[in-house]
Amino acid sequence: MKILTVDIGTGTQDIYLYQSGLNIENGFKMVVPSPTMMVFRLLKEASKRGEPVVLTGVTMGGGPSHWAARDHVQAGNALYATPDAARSFNDDLEAVQEIGIQIIGEDEVSTLPSEVRRIDLKDFDYLTIKSALAEFGISLNDLDAVAVAVFDHGAAPSGYSDRQFRFDYLAERLNPETSGPGGSTLSKLAFKRGEIPEKMTRLCAVEISAEDLDAQLLVMDTAPAAVLGATLDPVVKNRFQVMVANVGNFHTLAFRLNGEQVEGVFEHHTGLINTKKLDRTLRSFAEGTLTHQEIFDDHGHGALIYSPDSYDLAEGAFNLVVTGPRRNLMRGSTLRPYFAAPYGDMMLTGCFGLLAAAAAAFPELGDQIRDSLGGDDGIGTGRPPWEVG
Repeated sequence: MKILTVDIGTGTQDIYLYQSGLNIENGFKMVVPSPTMMVFRLLKEASKRGEPVVLTGVTMGGGPSHWAARDHVQAGNALYATPDAARSFNDDLEAVQEIGIQIIGEDEVSTLPSEVRRIDLKDFDYLTIKSALAEFGISLNDLDAVAVAVFDHGAAPSGYSDRQFRFDYLAERLNPETSGPGGSTLSKLAFKRGEIPEKMTRLCAVEISAEDLDAQLLVMDTAPAAVLGATLDPVVKNRFQVMVANVGNFHTLAFRLNGEQVEGVFEHHTGLINTKKLDRTLRSFAEGTLTHQEIFDDHGHGALIYSPDSYDLAEGAFNLVVTGPRRNLMRGSTLRPYFAAPYGDMMLTGCFGLLAAAAAAFPELGDQIRDSLGGDDGIGTGRPPWEVG
């Protein structure tokens, strides 16, 4: 059995090919620039040459690509975008036009002059990944499933804060009273093909990009995938009640977990916090006193706590776990967190979380995935690569 997992962040996209029967630690992997960084570099090159550009494709992650698009226009260069591509920068197309990007229809792209450089937007580029792995003799022709993680604010209606809209979505999926069978688990933020909420436009765009893929598809939010992956670390597996924080490049999310059940979550912008503030917030979160308004008024997304229990953050108890590309923010923390590295690779934490979510989503694949992930001891089982066909 083969499952391709792709965790797409702001800085990198982390790719791991799972093969049953093969030691997890021996799985083939790549950590390469994220799609938004690739678009950023292409736009910067076009700006240097003074080339007009048209953006086509689907909605994808913004950030660096948005900044490069803005700079391209401010330098006096023409920039066109189809509606779906333009929504990578803002769901409000009028706001996109206000920075100087010209919105055109799909049928107008072919009428542009030949010197207009075309850049196709997409988070998930299966053909590029397939081609890259093929250079090393690795085939993806017989995949059983593909699991992809991206961060999605969702498409907030006009006048509705996108921060509040995303947090309302998290609350809708994780509230124990509304989460449905199995309770409030991180896997509730993963969706199979055809089951993605329409309002989660970036997740839906991944589905569109994978429409010709002859394999089952699972899409998931990045931070919950990373947190789920962190729970596979052997030290973390031995803790029943634990707080896991994913310190991402743009967003920091922390979850209170009681076994598999989510008992709380908060989300803030990483650029607005430092070590002291995060320590203070995590202490309040552990004590159960952190409020939604406190985070939202500080320009974060919000906080939810579903259990009155206080979580023990005693030094050395390993009840606070940290992962994510900016986890070094917690190196000087007074809370002395444990830095998870499941299967020896922090950068693939999200990929391992995607595997765990796939085990829950696809029952016919679940037993083999769980066996590979090592059961209760967190140690990968299986054979070395030269023994696997």
